[in-house]
Amino acid sequence: MATTASLRPAHQAPPLGLLAVEPLRALLDLCAGRFWAPAEPVGDGHPVVVFPGLGGAPFTTSHLRRYLDDAGFSAHCWGRGINTGPDGQFDRWLDGLDYDLRRRHADSGRKVSLVGWSLGGIYARELARRSPDCVRQVITLGTPFAALPGATHAEALYRMLNGDVAQLPRGIRERLRRCPPVPTTSVYSKSDGVVCWRSCLERRSARSESIEVTASHLGMASHPDVLRIVVDRLAQPEDDWRPLHAGASRQGA
Repeated sequence: MATTASLRPAHQAPPLGLLAVEPLRALLDLCAGRFWAPAEPVGDGHPVVVFPGLGGAPFTTSHLRRYLDDAGFSAHCWGRGINTGPDGQFDRWLDGLDYDLRRRHADSGRKVSLVGWSLGGIYARELARRSPDCVRQVITLGTPFAALPGATHAEALYRMLNGDVAQLPRGIRERLRRCPPVPTTSVYSKSDGVVCWRSCLERRSARSESIEVTASHLGMASHPDVLRIVVDRLAQPEDDWRPLHAGASRQGA
């Protein structure tokens, strides 16, 4: 007979206790990132666009962008203000972000790396799927691309920002789970208090990986380990991407 634990869905929102301590943990992550994680100048100057999470304003990714600039990359905000979620039909809304990406690629003459935090990672993955010729690699931070309804605490915030909007159609949800056709890294935390960590796991392959950290969800973009991982991934030669060695960080399934 199946036990109660075995009947629980694999993808369910984190315990409320983890959610309650997110603000304090995020503050600690930010302090650690600012004072104990100096950037190494290893970048090659290629453009990197950083997408904030749901409800995030440009200042929420400012520390990460400064860190990337200090490391030798050309970091840019996504340029759309506060991330309140897609406005209207999802694919049609993405047209604007795709235009921005193609323009930056044309202006710089180089492929663009995309770093997305939480919901911002969904945008990054979808843009890479649409325009792989413009994208060098994708890095997501606490992005629940494989989430099912009820697997995150962010759904209530999304409804507050957008009204009583239905979940994405099933066809789009299934598409989001598929890995983009470019090198892809998913950074996740088993102690994430907002999204189910299992929904952030990317299948490991020659061009995709999942890397575990101990960050909070709200502090993901400033945690020292996350900063170092993002820089390490971005610093790889454009045509010679390789998964991070298992010895350097814990790998997801």
